[in-house]
Amino acid sequence: MKTIFSGIQPSGTITLGNYIGAMKQFVELQDEFNCFFCIVDQHAITVPQDPATLRKNIRSLAALYLAVGIDPEKATLFIQSEVPAHAQAGWMMQCIAYIGELERMTQFKDKSAGKEAVNASLLTYPPLMAADILLYNADLVPVGEDQKQHMELTRDLAERFNKKYRDVLTIPDVRIPKVGARIMSLQEPTKKMSKSDPNSKAFITPLDDPKQMEKKIKSAVTDSEGIVKFDRENKPGITNLLSIYSILGEKSISELEAMYDGKGYGAFKGDLAEVVVNFFKPIQEKYNSLMESSELDDILDRGAEKANKVASETLRKMEESMGLGRGRR
Repeated sequence: MKTIFSGIQPSGTITLGNYIGAMKQFVELQDEFNCFFCIVDQHAITVPQDPATLRKNIRSLAALYLAVGIDPEKATLFIQSEVPAHAQAGWMMQCIAYIGELERMTQFKDKSAGKEAVNASLLTYPPLMAADILLYNADLVPVGEDQKQHMELTRDLAERFNKKYRDVLTIPDVRIPKVGARIMSLQEPTKKMSKSDPNSKAFITPLDDPKQMEKKIKSAVTDSEGIVKFDRENKPGITNLLSIYSILGEKSISELEAMYDGKGYGAFKGDLAEVVVNFFKPIQEKYNSLMESSELDDILDRGAEKANKVASETLRKMEESMGLGRGRR
């Protein structure tokens, strides 16, 4: 089995877009690959976090991973900060990264724009991200288009390390999801759906209550034409809703276009709201059950143990090849 690594930050509840673009695919991948799913809490602190809220978000994200269908018997689910090798290997990756290539990262430019003071970690977190992936000898990393630049840097750092020291690190390939990788904002359908959007009507989260979900879908921006038709360029709003309906309702776009021919947007949005609510109802029930049980902690303990075993072995090889410590004893 090839190995897959993926990490999600616990910086608030994930969106419907994150679910479709990432988590839904993870459930399918766990049957075909050796999967490591990491809650990257050390990445979350590159920007200020309230400690109590962060801890709650970490637990919540872990419960959500399991509620959507991640099976701890098939995949390894763990928290980044509970595996010390991440920070250690992250420092080693920083030592072979160049300031120029880090400054060229689009996300660093976006997050630091117009700020008088910027955390050093905003500049240096890509080497930590590289370490996250490389510690598990990952063959593939499922990412969205916005993370391709970071993956290119990860590959560059791995190749640089292997060339400069010893052939220790696996060079990972990018795996971009074919379907549903880009779900757009409900209020500005030319922009990607984001949990950091100041307008809460722009995104749906799997943990929204049914009334919130219904309200957000019914207030989603469309157009004045009233024709349910897939046309990304001219009808981005209704196209986005069709994509959501198609994926969660398991119907083809052409099937949906035929179903709502001549019916208008009201009927379409009402039915879509019902599809979304019914889809997430069992996920929410399982999530609530996990949040109140010790089962979640047991799973995370086992995940940390498995991850530590693999990551520590890669770290030992990296340290040996760089000349750190006293070597094998």
